[in-house]
Amino acid sequence: MSKPSHFGLSYPLGATLRDGGANFSLYSRTATGVELLFFNHVEDARPAQVVQLDPADNRTYHYWHCFVPGVQAGLLYGYRVLGPNEPSQGLRFDASKLLLDPYGKGVVVPGGYNREAATEPGDNAATAMKSVVVDSSAYDWEDDAPPHHPSARTVIYEMHVRAFTANPNSGVKQPGTYAGLIEKIPYLKDLGVTAVELLPVFQFDRLACPKGLVNFWGYQPVSFFAPHAAYSSRTSPLGPLDEFRDMVKALHRAGIEVILDVVFNHTAEGEHTGPTLCFRGIDNPTYYQLASDRSRYADYTGCGNTLNANHPIVRRMIVDSLRYWVREMHVDGFRFDLASILARDPEGRVLPNPPGLWGIETDPTLGGGELMAEAWDAAGPYQVGSFVGDSWKEWNGRFRDDVRRFFRGDQGVVRAFADRFLGSPEVYAHKEREPEQSVNFVTCHDGFTLNDLVSYELKHNERNGEENRDGANDNYSWNCGIEGPTIFPAIESLRNRQVRNMLAVTLLSVGVPMILMGDEVRRTQRGNNNEYCHDDENSWFDWDQLKQHADVHRFVKLLIARRLRRGTGHERQRLTLNQLIARAQKSWHGVKLHQPDWNDWSHSIAFSTLLREEGLRVHLICNAYQEPLEFELPLAENGMPLPWRRWIDTGLESPGDIVPWEEAQAVGTATYRAEARSFVVLYARP
Repeated sequence: MSKPSHFGLSYPLGATLRDGGANFSLYSRTATGVELLFFNHVEDARPAQVVQLDPADNRTYHYWHCFVPGVQAGLLYGYRVLGPNEPSQGLRFDASKLLLDPYGKGVVVPGGYNREAATEPGDNAATAMKSVVVDSSAYDWEDDAPPHHPSARTVIYEMHVRAFTANPNSGVKQPGTYAGLIEKIPYLKDLGVTAVELLPVFQFDRLACPKGLVNFWGYQPVSFFAPHAAYSSRTSPLGPLDEFRDMVKALHRAGIEVILDVVFNHTAEGEHTGPTLCFRGIDNPTYYQLASDRSRYADYTGCGNTLNANHPIVRRMIVDSLRYWVREMHVDGFRFDLASILARDPEGRVLPNPPGLWGIETDPTLGGGELMAEAWDAAGPYQVGSFVGDSWKEWNGRFRDDVRRFFRGDQGVVRAFADRFLGSPEVYAHKEREPEQSVNFVTCHDGFTLNDLVSYELKHNERNGEENRDGANDNYSWNCGIEGPTIFPAIESLRNRQVRNMLAVTLLSVGVPMILMGDEVRRTQRGNNNEYCHDDENSWFDWDQLKQHADVHRFVKLLIARRLRRGTGHERQRLTLNQLIARAQKSWHGVKLHQPDWNDWSHSIAFSTLLREEGLRVHLICNAYQEPLEFELPLAENGMPLPWRRWIDTGLESPGDIVPWEEAQAVGTATYRAEARSFVVLYARP
């Protein structure tokens, strides 16, 4: 046991290299003592050095701090925090547990990591995760710069770092890693996507999963600053940091933005019986929302605990984390998991103007990046269209559901479907915001893949060990006549058509489109709509499907290529969604011109508009009926036929289903036959 050579400073929090050593600072309001432990190796059961902080000399307000000379980047450390263990008062100090630094920029995980050892009595140092001292400035970013794509020309690809290349058929040298993703950037570039949205890459607890399964998706964070070490091909403590930055730099060079799916609503410490890994043992009532019985946690997340996001200390940590990922890791934006949690006060009430959300939005470092909200949580609030702020985009769950229902052939959906196509003004127009406030998607990591959406009527989550009770029940899916894989060509053709229908609507609607990794090659999870707990071929991208479903892949590439030509004048002029719609020369039609069928039994709609910036008239036909329909085509102002050309018709087999924009063929008739369950796009130069 030793004392620090210098008192140190209370700021900045975490470990900061300077002046031949490192400053350490930790917040704990109710601790009675703090010990800083250093380790030579991740598996060490005993620290190489223990520094005891003196409450008189090494405490300023509620910040415990010290300066330790000789510390260099790569050194492993952790804390033991002393204080009362009185769960009924919300206090859960346990001096036998090694704790991660909440501001630690790196984390190492021993091969014998034991989650249970962090729950049971006794010293757990040998099997505990440890923090890493990091020099964030020791990296050459060269000429790296964010791509900054206009929202109108942004196409998001939601993906899992490991799942993207873990399959042996990916052909990469370092499968399942940041380096493996770098090797596949040419694929992403060729597909045309402009942004990747990475499922959680903050260090998470892989063992925070019931029934002996694994937490594969990563929604169980233990650190909000450190990149997940297991996604690195490098074994050194600093390897994940550099490899992650190599990935960001390589993506930027390819013109692809990096958006992180961040989890600031709960941690891997779980419910009251869970392990003590970090926050619980440092300052439990500060970091977590507690129930009226203060020995328990308020659970608005479905994961056992809820982060106390609007407590000043936690609020600062969240903003500091986001700043770090922007300034030091060069990421371009964030998607906030269960973002409505960040609107709750310490008592769990939803605030009308939550300081946490406004603090994020108004921070000058974060203001220029993408901020996207999953605008709901697991305990009630559904804030799609009413999320706080002036610049937050929102995952539009209503777009997902209404597009699924329309192409499934549900009744009473046609009006909602038409609204979703125009950017969901019914949902968003009251806020007088930009047209791209809506993030449009039909599938995401949470639920069926697009292939499974058209192949399964029911979820098949049996191997999750919960007797198929987990996962969403209301999927609005349709198996096209047979549950699961089929050998019948007619059903397979229909499924392929439905896949293309929904991809086309997603990529052509007003808003920011997002597609799920592998949907472009009809990736399947064999009917599992909650694949969070499996790290195997069922979750991985199957690169063999690139050949098997080359037609769908081609369809998506041509859709994206056209999307990237979309006009951006409305962004430069800062037009709102309402203004854009008001200025558009648009018309709704049915099979007869200007006679749309809005009744609840309708399953078709047609739409025409003028794209002023491009001097084009576009006509879309959506037919979700079970039989073909003949649609009249709009005429020129003088009553003469327009020279319509066919770009898309999902009723045709590939390659006729879509052609390069300039190669669209003349229609030459006054009407157009839209096949059953098909989507058609025609254009003409007036």
